[in-house]
Amino acid sequence: MTAVHTSTDRQRMVVTGREGQVVRSLLERGETDGRFEIVALGRPELDLSMPETVEAALRQTKPNVIVSAAAYTAVDKAESDEEAATVINGIAPGKIAEVAAALGVPVIHLSTDYVFDGSKSSPYLESDPVAPIGAYGRSKLAGEQAVAAAATNHAILRTAWVYSPFGKNFLKTMLTLAETRDHLNVVDDQIGNPTSSLDIADAVLTVAANLLASNDRALRGTFHMTGAGEASWADFAVEIFARSAQVNGVTAEIGRILSSAYPTPAKRPANSRLDCSLLEARHGAKLPDWRQSTANIVERLARVKY
Repeated sequence: MTAVHTSTDRQRMVVTGREGQVVRSLLERGETDGRFEIVALGRPELDLSMPETVEAALRQTKPNVIVSAAAYTAVDKAESDEEAATVINGIAPGKIAEVAAALGVPVIHLSTDYVFDGSKSSPYLESDPVAPIGAYGRSKLAGEQAVAAAATNHAILRTAWVYSPFGKNFLKTMLTLAETRDHLNVVDDQIGNPTSSLDIADAVLTVAANLLASNDRALRGTFHMTGAGEASWADFAVEIFARSAQVNGVTAEIGRILSSAYPTPAKRPANSRLDCSLLEARHGAKLPDWRQSTANIVERLARVKY
């Protein structure tokens, strides 16, 4: 268990997982935010593949708010391992929400654009029908439903295309590949909202503070939470290398290809764009434009490397 803040006048936010992008971002942002003592809770005390570990682990931390951030995120592997994905993404979040309800504290659950089929021609609203097209999306939808059924005091936050200075993600993969290759082919017919996990962390802290400060039902429910602006994966890659060039980092030429030229076990939604106006209206949280956040992270990684 990792505690960042120790001051007793702060509310205690317990976050599931230790190494995920959002968890690490919350730990970092929590150091300067000051509103929360942030505790990262993961294996072996809390193991989402063993939902029976959830209750005791969470109760011991005495949370004021719980953030369900850890997940099975191997989208392609889930196609052949749906049972494991469903336990971690579907059953365990329900157990987390049950504990939150029993303790009388709010729970924030992170979900995904993969609950939609990607066929809509405009950004998805929270009220649009869900229709996951793969095992990962089905497991995440099961988690949303379990959380909503177990705890009325919840906020489900759907996000997409997450990247950060931490772990494995598209931005870091592009920079790594460009160290040995000067041309990269990237899918251009999937569009979405690239989202920095540091920006997600800022929004989660705001939502948590709002849930603790008010019983307003309008603050509960499902919300979309992504970076402002949209892009294809190829657009995202071009921007990454444009920013990298500005700090004398690696660059590569981008070839724009169709998804059909890069087959994967799991089909991706063609349209992953999420309309985030409800989150802004209800919680006053609006994530920055993805281009600026991309620039910030590329510059940060360049400082570490060079």
